[in-house]
Amino acid sequence: HPPRKFIDSYTVWNFLPKNLFEQFRRIANFYFLIIFLVQVIVDTPTSPVTSGLPLFFVITVTAIKQGYEDWLRHKADNEVNKYRVTVLEDGRRIQKESEKIKVGDVLEVEEDETFPCDLILLQSSRDDGTCFVTTASLDGESNHKTHYTVPDTERDVESLNATIECEQPQPDLYKSLGPENLLLKGATLKNTQSICGVAVYTGMETKMALNYQGKSQKRSVVEKSINAFLLVYLCILVSKALVCTTLKYVWQSKPGQDEPWYNEKTLKEKETNLYLNMFTDFLSFMVLFNFIIPVSMYVTVEMQKFLGSFFISWDKDFFDSEIEEGALVNTSDLNEELGQVEYVFTDKTGTLTQNNMEFIECCIDGHQYKYRDASSEVDGFCVTDGPMNTVQQKAGRVSVVVSRHLLEELFLRALCLCHTVQVKESTEQGQGQDGRIDQVDGLMVDGQVVPPLQEQRGFIASSPDEIALVQGSFLGMSFLFLKSQLLFVFKLHLLFPLRTSFRYELLHVLNFDPVRRRMSVIVRSISGETLLFCKGADSSIFPRVKQEEVEKIRMHVERNATDGYRTLCVAYKHLTAEEYDQVDSGLREARLALQDREEKLMAVYNQVETGMNLIGATAVEDRLQEEAAETMEALQGAGIKVWVLTGDKMETAKSTCYACRLFKRNTELLELTVRTLESPGKRREDRLHDLLLEYHKKTDLFLQICQNCTSVLCCRMAPLQKAQVRTNSKGSPITLSIGDGANDVSMILEAHVGIGIKGKEGRQAVRNSDYAIPKLKHLKKLLLGHGHLYYVRIAHLVQYFFYKNLCFILPQFLYQFFCGCSQQPLYDAAYLTMYNICFTSMPILAYSLFEQHISIEMLLENATLYRQIGKNAMLRWGPFLYWTLLGVFHGLVFFFGVWFLFSNPALQDNGQAFGNWSYGTIVFTILVFTVTLKLALDTRHWTWINHFVIWGSLAFYVFFSFFWGGVIWPFLRQQRLYFVFANMLSSVSAWLVIIVLILLSLLPEILYVVLRKPRGPYARQVVL
Repeated sequence: HPPRKFIDSYTVWNFLPKNLFEQFRRIANFYFLIIFLVQVIVDTPTSPVTSGLPLFFVITVTAIKQGYEDWLRHKADNEVNKYRVTVLEDGRRIQKESEKIKVGDVLEVEEDETFPCDLILLQSSRDDGTCFVTTASLDGESNHKTHYTVPDTERDVESLNATIECEQPQPDLYKSLGPENLLLKGATLKNTQSICGVAVYTGMETKMALNYQGKSQKRSVVEKSINAFLLVYLCILVSKALVCTTLKYVWQSKPGQDEPWYNEKTLKEKETNLYLNMFTDFLSFMVLFNFIIPVSMYVTVEMQKFLGSFFISWDKDFFDSEIEEGALVNTSDLNEELGQVEYVFTDKTGTLTQNNMEFIECCIDGHQYKYRDASSEVDGFCVTDGPMNTVQQKAGRVSVVVSRHLLEELFLRALCLCHTVQVKESTEQGQGQDGRIDQVDGLMVDGQVVPPLQEQRGFIASSPDEIALVQGSFLGMSFLFLKSQLLFVFKLHLLFPLRTSFRYELLHVLNFDPVRRRMSVIVRSISGETLLFCKGADSSIFPRVKQEEVEKIRMHVERNATDGYRTLCVAYKHLTAEEYDQVDSGLREARLALQDREEKLMAVYNQVETGMNLIGATAVEDRLQEEAAETMEALQGAGIKVWVLTGDKMETAKSTCYACRLFKRNTELLELTVRTLESPGKRREDRLHDLLLEYHKKTDLFLQICQNCTSVLCCRMAPLQKAQVRTNSKGSPITLSIGDGANDVSMILEAHVGIGIKGKEGRQAVRNSDYAIPKLKHLKKLLLGHGHLYYVRIAHLVQYFFYKNLCFILPQFLYQFFCGCSQQPLYDAAYLTMYNICFTSMPILAYSLFEQHISIEMLLENATLYRQIGKNAMLRWGPFLYWTLLGVFHGLVFFFGVWFLFSNPALQDNGQAFGNWSYGTIVFTILVFTVTLKLALDTRHWTWINHFVIWGSLAFYVFFSFFWGGVIWPFLRQQRLYFVFANMLSSVSAWLVIIVLILLSLLPEILYVVLRKPRGPYARQVVL
């Protein structure tokens, strides 16, 4: 089954029909197609070119953009399908393209290469038959997972002859046949030189392909406003057509008007049905007035979004020197939505915090040991001062009581053994020829002890806190390496500067999962003692240990959580030979089960992880992200409400919220937890509990309570619950979700805008986001700076487009009252075609890309300015009515101002009168200059590009008018504007009326700009 192309949308053969079908699904494009067909079929007053050319321009530009994006997808797809892989065939290694892999092929994969299909591991270069892989491209987890070769197989894979029985392909990444043996497509081989595996699932049957899911289409609030405004203008269009059609037949009902002597009807016209004539005339008026619907606005909006998105990618303030990357824009359709955010849903670990763990302290049997400098007694417990780098420090500060010493040693041994940390292999280190010496980090495990070089050690782990705990165990023990299922550690003696190495056999690893919230290892010492070490969350460990041991540790755990530290409890258990045999057989049976494997494994885990002895607890600090507090404070100042959704315990998350200034010291907290509900006398919590019981009946009431809070903190949340919280508030408020890990993907996809942080937990969140930023601090400028300007620009673009088209068509409508509603066009066909494409399109596009009504520095200094554009303020019905009335005013001034001029017919020096085409050309000239200069008055931030396109557009109109009317075009049957423009400018009266009417139209705007009073330092901001 070769891999099929499942990423691309088009092929060479279906691109044109499929793309046209997709584009004509848009109402505006379909409407103009109907208008174009009406012009072709029915005898209309305007040429089909007037509608066909703008429609062709819009369709072509959009098709080129979509074709280019799809070509990029094809290119990425080919890079995967044409990737060269090594296949073992007939004892030879041959190179083959990945799309030609068949089920049953044996492949060889080297370190840092990606698996081209789902493989069963047959052979590994490691002596213990294991390999390590990362699945960051699948689930976002950057940890190194251990996989094992299939037991009892021949070492020589070239001569292997076997049959594989496997289940049907399924998308679940974690429920599969022999998950320890299955290497998934998209995963990367790490810390292993090479492996050999047999292909079992290829192409569309791989788990990566089955998990492929396109992003749901997100529509911005601006697009919804455009559709609403279009309906209004469509109603205006139909009303105009109905009025003109009615007046035409009222006019023709008068004697002599229907068939004047100079225009007698033909026989065919006399026999035509009256109602059919009325319908045809109605369609003709629809065609005449159809330019009130701005079809070119769609392509301008598309270009503005596409080009505008580059400003985010080019912003140097978003560049992070640590990862040497800047911001990333995955979709440009939501730029303006960044200026309308009302709620931010954020993860805690890795988003508000750095996900860079540092071991702070530990508690062993009720006694506290600080890893960093400290010189105080806390709650009467023993406190050690500073890191234990020398034996003398430890000997002088740790109690010499034998029982405590044994517990300390057991606790440190648990930290050294209970983890999934790997030591990065080095090519300079390895076995000698005799196989006796194994040198790692300067320590030779053959009897000679050499001090280890800690800085040379490279640890690889599933999460940063695992490495922090292993490094914290350097107080007295140090983990060296794992080889052939043997764990090597060394112990620091109390009284003498000696180091003794120990060896443990790793029997089983009970991996961590979000449901259990703990992990365990089963090891066997040289003396044959079998031990289970377990670490996990307090809520998971406390019920499984002896209760008399809990109280000694609980106080430290709660205090550390209040201080904002991440806490883990550590426990152990001695296993007898019978108990271990029972556990071993249960685990092997469960791992080979084809059905209900997870449930069977969970049952064995729960059975063995009971009756443990609690040793102590650890505290690890996850520091805040750079400028996290300032960013959260700015968002709240902008009127944005922040919800923190985390899986941590409430005390830890609450402390982080205080540090981020989401909670203030005088903030009234409404806590809804089991503990507060059980406490008597707390009416506020009781009231909330009553509301929660009625949640299904009064959902809106419960949400109103949450939405009226300045900040909301949700703790102990699973990834799916994060998405559900966002879904419940998906109604009218615009929401933004931000996270850095695979567990945040569902929340990011559900939000109106999804932001991924390029953190330390893989890139799954970045790939599924709409925008990606290196750090949390960049969110402030992304929303308050870029988001604010994007919204103002595109809102002005939309309103301006409707305004200038109303100015364009209103004189054409008024002209029908002076020509007997005969469908006589006011403007030449060339002007009808070029108005939206050439004469007025570039200035508004430049405005929508470069305008800064307020500088970004001011927007970032004063976050409250963000509130002024909230809730779609510039695209409400009030501003829309203002722009519509302004268009009506200008249209009336254009038409009746020129009509007043034409009351004196002799406007030329030779006494000749201007005709109807001169009338329309004067109106059109005033129109083009007025709408362009109106945009110039609205521009606050001038660049050379603005100057070029504004004055260049006006110069191009004048040049085109002279050129179009000054040449005899052989392809035109009738040339209506032959020398009309030149004759018009020969009249002083025409010059005077053009200048006066332009000034009269813009006079209110000019007076407002001149006479308005400054309003503080932000006087230049746009008035909404």
